[in-house]
Amino acid sequence: MARRGGFPGGMGNMNNLMKQAQKMQKAIQEQQAALEEKEYTAKAGGGAVSITVSGKKEVTKVTIDPDAVDPEDVEMLQDMIQAAANEALRAADEDAQKAMGGLTGGLGTGFGL
Repeated sequence: MARRGGFPGGMGNMNNLMKQAQKMQKAIQEQQAALEEKEYTAKAGGGAVSITVSGKKEVTKVTIDPDAVDPEDVEMLQDMIQAAANEALRAADEDAQKAMGGLTGGLGTGFGL
């Protein structure tokens, strides 16, 4: 006689599945906390501009070589700052995707990142 409804394999498998989900959730939270502590630095303009961002994606440090400050070409400095910031943020994103991909087994990083 075939069983109708319920969870395949009975309640024991469902409990195991719930325990695994809780364990994965805890591991993801721990990984997110570790990622938030990291810093990512990128440079532009041959090192004239350096930007550091945290794993929380906040700019924590900006370094500009005084030789890069040309009042006649402010646009170049703005471009270098933008390029360095975007590269640092990209590095933070890539690191988060790698870390979470290992935990979720390729399920994606839609866990609050």
